[in-house]
Amino acid sequence: MAASLLHFGHATLAMTPDNATDFLKNSTLYREFQAEREEILKHKWIESERAGRDIGFEQALTDWIIKHRGKWRKSRQTPAGAAAE
Repeated sequence: MAASLLHFGHATLAMTPDNATDFLKNSTLYREFQAEREEILKHKWIESERAGRDIGFEQALTDWIIKHRGKWRKSRQTPAGAAAE
C-alpha cells in the first residue's frame, strides 16, 4: 500500500497506516470525541439505572446532547488567561 504524504512547512511526513493511527489518536479532535463519548456512556449508565432498563446508546446520546452538551463543552473551554495563573 502506498503511503500518503502530508506536508508541514518544509517537512514532509509519509502517512502509513501505523503513524496515521497515531496521528489521529494524538489529535485534539479525537481526544475531545473520546471525552464526549465517555460522558455519553456515563449518562447512559445513570439513566438506564434510573429507568430500570438499558435505554440504549441512541436515546442516551440524544438526551445528553439536549440536556448536557452545551454546559459540558463550555466547562472544557479554558479562558484566555487561566493557564497562566
